[in-house]
Amino acid sequence: MKWNSLLSAKRFGQEDQFSSVQQKDIRSQFQRDYDRLIFSSPFRRLQNKTQVFPLPGSIFVHNRLTHSLEVSSVGRSLGNALADRLIQLNLVDDTLLIKEIGSIVAGACLAHDLGNPPFGHSGEKALSHFFSDGKGKELQDRFTSDEWCDLTNFEGNANALRLLTHAFNGRRKGGFALTYSSIASVVKYPWESNKIEIVKKRKYGFFQAEKADYIKIAEELGIPELSSGIFARFPLVYLVEAADDICYQIMDIEDAHKLKILSTDETMELLRSFYHPHKDKDILNRIEETCLEVTDINEQIAYMRAGVIGKLISECVNVFVDNYDLIMEGKFQSSLIKEIDEISLSAYKRCTKVAVSRIYRHRSVVEIELAGYKILGTLLDEFVTAVLEPENFYSKNLLFLIPEQYRVNGESEYEKIMSILDFVSGMTDVFALDLYRTIKGIELPGIN
Repeated sequence: MKWNSLLSAKRFGQEDQFSSVQQKDIRSQFQRDYDRLIFSSPFRRLQNKTQVFPLPGSIFVHNRLTHSLEVSSVGRSLGNALADRLIQLNLVDDTLLIKEIGSIVAGACLAHDLGNPPFGHSGEKALSHFFSDGKGKELQDRFTSDEWCDLTNFEGNANALRLLTHAFNGRRKGGFALTYSSIASVVKYPWESNKIEIVKKRKYGFFQAEKADYIKIAEELGIPELSSGIFARFPLVYLVEAADDICYQIMDIEDAHKLKILSTDETMELLRSFYHPHKDKDILNRIEETCLEVTDINEQIAYMRAGVIGKLISECVNVFVDNYDLIMEGKFQSSLIKEIDEISLSAYKRCTKVAVSRIYRHRSVVEIELAGYKILGTLLDEFVTAVLEPENFYSKNLLFLIPEQYRVNGESEYEKIMSILDFVSGMTDVFALDLYRTIKGIELPGIN
């Protein structure tokens, strides 16, 4: 893969409007992508979607919005640092274009969670379960095997690509009409759902509905197809993935401390473990001195967390440079975070172990997952039935609740179901709960 083809300002759905004159604008096309995302309604809705812990009460913890903003910040740092290294090592020709890597990665990081349904990761499982083991299972004969694989393995990553590129009813061609490079940077798993057993991954990057669109993007950017239906990763995907890996693991530890799931001593020890006791002695001394000056415990944790993130950014960039040829050939089979220095990797794994045992199975997290599972399963049951049987009285009224952009007329049953998944996955936690209550008659508008 070559940077001169990988970095393209051509916009998806607006290819005929592409002009080199656009490059002279005050904002680059990639900066426009960033702005277009951050001002969008789907991005704003992330503020009301669960990240890990239930949406905040008296203590503010991360939601999908704050997480995405932090991932974007780390992604920009990763991109800028990598661009500097590539220029220093004379690995690129067009230095002006390479300097846009930070903007591309920052924008892709903003978009990386746009396709995630409400109620955290349990939301994906709930949508899949409805078709694989729930009431939707009886619909299998209506779909091709590839379409059914999409429905029984709903994937937020694939849904993000759909959200960015799909022309929803009444909306412009090309969806967000982002640049090809920004879109490609979001696709962490460049294969379709029927390839997950071959690649031995649980995740995939595009639904059947967007398969042709991704192939078009890959061909334009020069992303090779490694085997039938399985493409090489776009190089900047590694940076988006690393930014996400860094943020969710480290920030979940900080949130757990704020919620008193982890003690201060436990949290500080986890963060200190990223440093070698002798090689990083100066850094550890500086941490100790700062903690003597700053007496606010949360600020001490925040200071240590910032240092760890900076360290991981530097190490991930080193891994990218060390594996540069493999990455550009599409042959690098790991993630950047898995190849960092031994001390940092050991500390990162300790954080993961603590997160799994103490955070992700905490009662408050399990409760919101169970509630979300019930709510989304019920909403799917109601709306899928309505879209497939639109003529009865109840269905007509129920379909009226679907926003115009998600309504389909005369489309295939697969496309009808995808429109319902678009609607349900785009909901916030609060909206899904309110709609569930309304449909079940738990709270009737205007009735006391």
